[in-house]
Amino acid sequence: MSAAPGAVVDACDVLVAGAGLPGLALACALADLGLDVVIADRAPIAPAVSAFDGFDARVYAISPGSSAFLDRLGAWSTLPADRIAPIETMRVAGDAGALLTFSAYDVGERALAWIVEERELRAALLARLANSGVRVMAPVGFERLVFSATAATLSLVDGRTVDARLAVGADGVRSWVRAAAGIVAEPRAYGQTAVVANFECERPHHGCARQWFLPDGGVLAWLPLPGSRISIVWSAPSALADELVALDPTALAVRVAAAGAHALGALDTITPPSAFPLHYLRLPAAVAHRLALVGDAAHGVHPLAGQGVNLGFGDADALASVLAERGPVTDVGTPVLLERYARRRAGPVLAVQSVTDGLARLFGARPAWVATLRNFGLAAVDRLPLVKNALAQPALR
Repeated sequence: MSAAPGAVVDACDVLVAGAGLPGLALACALADLGLDVVIADRAPIAPAVSAFDGFDARVYAISPGSSAFLDRLGAWSTLPADRIAPIETMRVAGDAGALLTFSAYDVGERALAWIVEERELRAALLARLANSGVRVMAPVGFERLVFSATAATLSLVDGRTVDARLAVGADGVRSWVRAAAGIVAEPRAYGQTAVVANFECERPHHGCARQWFLPDGGVLAWLPLPGSRISIVWSAPSALADELVALDPTALAVRVAAAGAHALGALDTITPPSAFPLHYLRLPAAVAHRLALVGDAAHGVHPLAGQGVNLGFGDADALASVLAERGPVTDVGTPVLLERYARRRAGPVLAVQSVTDGLARLFGARPAWVATLRNFGLAAVDRLPLVKNALAQPALR
């Protein structure tokens, strides 16, 4: 594809469009393979800045599999140890008293997951990116994306053009890249909004994550932070979420403590609440001609299992592995490689989406007989260690 007269053309092996956590990790991983990589974003690619002191309100539960991938990139070991908290046990309560528990010890892991702040992960990946040789183009608007037999060409509003053997859309659930490539997919709204905030606790959490399926169909999760602190994700009906965000800090702490049956005593709000609308996105395929999608551009999941960012890191790891194993194939955008990536990710993504969407729908159903059945099933699984282990393993990896 030829550029307009006078345009500056940058050629590369891979263009990563979108600098969220999966996009940053992928760019670093591909650069480690010796590929020529450009990462572009419409927003500045810079460390996250918090408007308040203390812990970032947006945290992620990083699975052992994702932490191993980040460790191979050289990013995990640079995270400050005093900003990470392990989830050693987990208690999941149904809306009628059923209880399901998980233990890292029972599945042979140091932790079921690690709670890490978004800004710390981003800072570690940006430090790694700075020494990777990846070319950064940001902030810059995206104007047009076209595909030819041999390249994907992204035209930027500043007049530059990027020609890549492979374009990767890593720009979120409402992906501009996905739409520009003609992949029509409208995310389905759950009718819920995730409210996140951090709290000081009267009693220690002992590394236990707690989750409640609530009678109104919402899901409340308490995630351990270092010290006697927790981060909460309350996936609430949108009207309730608006109400929670509008509460003053004292009233919010009282409301959250009561919703969690005062499991850790009194709470004290230490970060303002933020809200994120929740969507489900299922695509027939995460690839097209000279295009691969990763992260939320490829799939949207309910946060009740904390697997959104782990799926994104899994995408990045899988795509990098496919390109590393390409053998004599020199063209990184060739269909055979993209098909391998799509096959490798189809199963894990479908499994997580089926479980999370199924649970969200199941616990959102109102009939009394459904409530009895779902709570019976939750309690039954807790009495079957082999079944619990089978459920835990995909999330761990």
